[in-house]
Amino acid sequence: MIPIITSDELESEKQYSSILSRELTFDPALEQSVRDIIENVRARGDEAVIEYTQRFDRIELDSIEKISWVELKELHDGVSEAFLAALREAIENVRRFHQKQLRESYFMDGDDGVRLGLRFTPIPSVGLYVPGGAGAYPSSIVMNAVPAQVAGVKRIVVVTPPGQFRDNAHVAAALYELNIIEVYTVGGAQAIAALAYGTDSIKPVDKIVGPGNMYVALAKRQVYGQVDIDMVAGPSEIVVVADESADPAFVAADLLSQAEHGSGMEMALLLTTSKDIAQAVRQELMIQVEKLEHSVTAKRVLDANALVIVKNLDEAVAMVNRIAPEHLELIVNDTHKLLDKITNAGAIFLGAYSPEPISDYYAGPNHVLPTSGAARYASPLGVYDFQKCSNVVEYTEKAVKKCCDKVEILSRAEGFDAHAEAVKIRCRKR
Repeated sequence: MIPIITSDELESEKQYSSILSRELTFDPALEQSVRDIIENVRARGDEAVIEYTQRFDRIELDSIEKISWVELKELHDGVSEAFLAALREAIENVRRFHQKQLRESYFMDGDDGVRLGLRFTPIPSVGLYVPGGAGAYPSSIVMNAVPAQVAGVKRIVVVTPPGQFRDNAHVAAALYELNIIEVYTVGGAQAIAALAYGTDSIKPVDKIVGPGNMYVALAKRQVYGQVDIDMVAGPSEIVVVADESADPAFVAADLLSQAEHGSGMEMALLLTTSKDIAQAVRQELMIQVEKLEHSVTAKRVLDANALVIVKNLDEAVAMVNRIAPEHLELIVNDTHKLLDKITNAGAIFLGAYSPEPISDYYAGPNHVLPTSGAARYASPLGVYDFQKCSNVVEYTEKAVKKCCDKVEILSRAEGFDAHAEAVKIRCRKR
């Protein structure tokens, strides 16, 4: 079971080095395999997508299937009213939070009729990958689609593995509630390639978002540049900072909430000032993990992580900022004092009654977060990811003549005569 160690041991013992320094790496052979899939789809379109669907999903297709609105509604109507009520409330919370993120165009007026501005417009089209695998993720649809809708994206295209879609109607329910009508039952790297380059059945998009397995993550990374992507996400992560006031049962439950995700490579790390808390949390983990459906996976994650006794909360903060975790919980007496010192974290949860899963599903902030240390420079998914901006420059004849000589000096210093002449020609008497 998960070891209890000191912060000095965490720093010095080689077996714990991957906790403090995480790197998202992929097998070169897998990268080449994904590259071949992308090139094949780019060259052969629908035909290649159909072949890969037969090979990987073991489903025979005559053509790429687009889900009808009628079927979407039938699947939607098959879920419980309790689920729909909770889903609608969650969507409203997410939409209300993200409305605050909208960026508005602005203009500023200068002398001699000069007008400068920044004009924000939505990305025209977005592809949303909805994974299959062991579970169904309507919450991911909400978190990816709502900020795109708030930004004003006109076309949202969903791709999802064919075997997954009809097995769990909650995905269809989320799509129906969000009025997303362009849905194709294709998955894997071939679906990412189809979104990026287009086929006869699927028109290309401008940006691709959404989680997936290693094939999907690699495909997104490889098509970046042809399209934009949200991020290449690694395994889920949680760091809990706790002092003697923490409830060990709460801490254990929160660590397990990420340990159960399924890859076996998740981070579930406790930093505590109290040895008693560390020991009590371990006891709780041993009890609670046995009750989980994914207990085998969770145990493997716990064995690879640690309960760390730190010298003080300042040391815990320093470790957090170094790790830059996806999720950070502060279960301490003075959460806001500690919050002011945190610089690197994807999402921060304050106090004993702010468990991470409440934001996964309901609270409103986005659950698509940077992993693998990317919180040092990256942000949660938001409306700003679905907007782009253009500079607007408007000069008058009087204004250009006032700066003509200065622009000429600067452009000729860089060796660009044509740049200089494009300005000078407007300053000469004609």
